[in-house]
Amino acid sequence: MYNTFKPEQPMGLMDFVRAAKSCITEIQPRELLEKMAAKEDMLLIDVREHVEFANGHIKGAHLVPRGILEAAADPAYPKHVPELAAARDRQIVVYCATSGRSAMAAAVLQMMGFKNVINLDGGYTRWVAEGMPLEQEATY
Repeated sequence: MYNTFKPEQPMGLMDFVRAAKSCITEIQPRELLEKMAAKEDMLLIDVREHVEFANGHIKGAHLVPRGILEAAADPAYPKHVPELAAARDRQIVVYCATSGRSAMAAAVLQMMGFKNVINLDGGYTRWVAEGMPLEQEATY
């Protein structure tokens, strides 16, 4: 049976982002840096695209683009990402460029049964703006 939900107005991207942010936990860049310095057990997931990741990312992040997140997190899917699929009980911090895609990613991971998912508020853009450490791929 098809979903019969029909909003009065079609939903836009920011409607989805607001809905996701209403049901997830967020962390500030300084708090994430402190968790990293304390070597807390966490899985850091960058849900941006490959080119964004190559241009700079947070050290230790695993690239899992938003478009493949559900497949990557599902251990039953043949091409899942083992580190993510096995992390249902671990702390997972997700981020994207500005925190919209990662908010939706955090909400989806929660729906998939991941118990401790946190979104980086402001994403990579805020991380950079606040002078946090970066890692960049070498370009030749």
